[in-house]
Amino acid sequence: MDVAQDAVLLKGFEATSIDEIVAAVEISKGGFFYHFADKNALAQALIRRYIEEEDRIFDDLFGRAGELNDDPLHAMLIGLKMLAELFENLPHAHPGCLVATTAYQDRMFDAEVRELNRSAILGWRARFLAMLEDIRALYPPNEPVDIDALADMVMGVAEGGIVLSKALNEPSALPAQIMLFRTYLKLLFSPRLKPAL
Repeated sequence: MDVAQDAVLLKGFEATSIDEIVAAVEISKGGFFYHFADKNALAQALIRRYIEEEDRIFDDLFGRAGELNDDPLHAMLIGLKMLAELFENLPHAHPGCLVATTAYQDRMFDAEVRELNRSAILGWRARFLAMLEDIRALYPPNEPVDIDALADMVMGVAEGGIVLSKALNEPSALPAQIMLFRTYLKLLFSPRLKPAL
């Protein structure tokens, strides 16, 4: 799975062959097909594993942030800072996102792979929407905002940061984008001081 994931993130699913995977892990093609019926089955397994890992990371970071501060706005800001630091401390640029990779090449895959992608995005939307609704309950936004679109923006910023990092060969672009989003949330929800009379 690690070899397949690395190859897919480097070259995409279309350019990754079953032959190269079996050669790299030194198994027979029959061994591959014992585990996966075809490339779609491999994609499904990789995406499921990727989603589980992303969810574990988010649970850990934002769970710890909530333990550090009970205030939902401050907990979210802390969680985003820890997420940016996680990306900043990677030895190399972020390798990419399997959900994005399969979304870019969705014509290669069956409906189940596309539904896994959709479920991943909806799951991440629900996660961040719940956090943002808790924030909005205490801190009315300073500007009108579509809270659902704002929840999607978390992953949009992360995915966009990955693209910037890869295209520019600047690993720091991803954490910088996360920190800019963090600043936007702070400005959007922090209570404004009323001017003195």
